[in-house]
Amino acid sequence: MWPETEVTTKLGIRYPIIQAGMAGGVTTPELVAAVSNAGGLGTLGAGYMSPEEMRKGIQEIRALTTKPFAVNLFIPQPVVENPKIIEEMNHHLDFYRQQLHLTKLSPEIPLFLDAFPRQIEVILSEEVPVFSFTFGALPQEILNKMKNAEITLIGTATTVEEGVYLEKSGVDLIVAQGWEAGGHRGTFLSPVAEANLGTMVLVPQLVNKVGIPVIGAGGIMDARGIAASLHLGAHGVQMGTAFLACKESGAHRTYKEALLYRKKGETTEITSVFSGRAARGVKNTFMAEMEDYPGQVPAYPIQHYLTADIRSSAARQEKIEYMSLWAGQGFSLCQERTARELMKGWVQETAQLFHT
Repeated sequence: MWPETEVTTKLGIRYPIIQAGMAGGVTTPELVAAVSNAGGLGTLGAGYMSPEEMRKGIQEIRALTTKPFAVNLFIPQPVVENPKIIEEMNHHLDFYRQQLHLTKLSPEIPLFLDAFPRQIEVILSEEVPVFSFTFGALPQEILNKMKNAEITLIGTATTVEEGVYLEKSGVDLIVAQGWEAGGHRGTFLSPVAEANLGTMVLVPQLVNKVGIPVIGAGGIMDARGIAASLHLGAHGVQMGTAFLACKESGAHRTYKEALLYRKKGETTEITSVFSGRAARGVKNTFMAEMEDYPGQVPAYPIQHYLTADIRSSAARQEKIEYMSLWAGQGFSLCQERTARELMKGWVQETAQLFHT
């Protein structure tokens, strides 16, 4: 069971620990390479990257490690633009722009040209060994190209139904993303509110229903979570929040401090007010106040672009009350160590729990 599992065999890694592909600059090439060099699977969160930025990041990772690594992308969703809803939200957000001393100008929303096919071409041309994705299933044509290129595919499920769907689509492994997980929910077959199973409930149910390896994710912060997931039938774990505060993470300094020095009563909540898609983060002023917004929140990625100037300005000014602080429910267990030190500690402690 530890450390050799079907996940280590399929991915060609030493330990069944995957660093989650957190988009937005957190997963630096240094972090990805450090995790892979320590025997796990580092992942470049490329959801917001242009194809050119992806290629550069992949090449930088390759300069730092010869070990397997993954690239993670978002499956594109149909974009429905409603000018009235966008205008109302933009007007409402001007209040926060004032708080940050920004010029009251409507941010430019980029044309929604689908970059996904070009991102996929980068993965194929750069011969990335592992491709993980969330928000849905791969189109069959792309999946076939990946299979022909011998790229290992990892899909994300938040329900048993989604896991069964992904297995039928042809993926090699499934991440079972529990309700505790930080960042965006990967839900795609049901309303997010109905996909609310915790990791320790979702994992064994999914294991019983699919014939491919399951990877536990959500609330796993140390060896205890790793061992628990494996005992429940998972063949590996995916950890995101646990890496946020480490030295190589690209998270903003004040973001890391918010995780490391938790205030009394500070909690995480699911919200869509930052990006237009449900995601879990540390509750702050922006989240709390936007709960009372009387209108409709524009869908992802429109809301993501509408709040971009607020989030980036808040980061520059170190005002965490207006930043998106994505984190899982276990964020109080974050540690300020190097990725190598974290991996070494988890490996040793998990071995002790399994008496190996």
